[in-house]
Amino acid sequence: MPDSPTYDALLLVSFGGPEKRDDVLPFLENVLRGRNVPRERMLEVAEHYYHFDGASPINSQNRALIEALRGELATAGVNLPIYWGNRNWFPLLPDTVRQMRDDGVRRALAFFTSAFSSYSGCRQYRENVAAAREAVGPGAPEIDKLRSFFNHPGFIEPMAEHVGKALGEIERDHRGAARIVFTAHSIPSSMAAGCRYEAQLQEASRLVGNLVGHPQFDVVYQSRSGPPTQPWLGPDVGEHLRHLASQGIRDVVVVPIGFISDHMEVLFDLDYEAKHIAEEVGIAMRRVPTAGTHPRFVRMIRELIQERLTAAPERAALGTLGPSHDVCPVDCCPAPVRPAAPK
Repeated sequence: MPDSPTYDALLLVSFGGPEKRDDVLPFLENVLRGRNVPRERMLEVAEHYYHFDGASPINSQNRALIEALRGELATAGVNLPIYWGNRNWFPLLPDTVRQMRDDGVRRALAFFTSAFSSYSGCRQYRENVAAAREAVGPGAPEIDKLRSFFNHPGFIEPMAEHVGKALGEIERDHRGAARIVFTAHSIPSSMAAGCRYEAQLQEASRLVGNLVGHPQFDVVYQSRSGPPTQPWLGPDVGEHLRHLASQGIRDVVVVPIGFISDHMEVLFDLDYEAKHIAEEVGIAMRRVPTAGTHPRFVRMIRELIQERLTAAPERAALGTLGPSHDVCPVDCCPAPVRPAAPK
């Protein structure tokens, strides 16, 4: 349409992860650069990766998502090549943006692998993209971010499908007493205070619970990485499982609503640590998959792209919060207040 923007590529922007044992420490040093995290904590997290031979599944999952999206775009007649760049590990964003420039890309859309608004899940990625463009210099393509999708039906419906299947595996007599526990990455309280992360998580969880007809749910957090002196969002999923057991709950469906793929923090923090705690306290825990490459989720990405290619698009969103903005305000999702380094 004549009034719609034109784009000539799609850039998938993600966190990145190591793919072999020798990558683990350099990767974690990239992640923690400039942050007041004790080295002991970094080495502790490294053990999570060594538990899986040093390979995070996030890169392979991004490759699978890109392949599925290529097919979806081709079927819909959307002719956009897909590029991929990470914040913390190869392929790194500056290298990808440089390749885009060399390929003649002038204006691209960017899909961030994070459904929710926060500094680390949105603004920091925008800063990463801006830094990559600056590093590439003249000729670097313009890059516009697709909107957040926490309440898009293409995200909510696959999650509800997974939850409904897990509930269906619980004996009918016990199903009504089962608890749905939605979990997301914890962030510093100072970061949460400057964004809508908590409100969006509550809304996404409510929407999923309503779709499966099981509106009783809890929202908890996992994967905290900051110093113990810094307040972070809670409760922790492990602590909450112990609490539920003390209340007589015996069936729990854990839903990693805060993630879009079954990467390391899902596999280790939920399938390993949380599962062991559940077994210890006598809870039958079922962990549902993330959206991953579910066809409805892949179609959602295509729909978000077509929104930006259309002059007067329909902007799908469930619930009461409405669709997210296309262009982030200048003061959106500010960086958290970092604690002072010990002297």
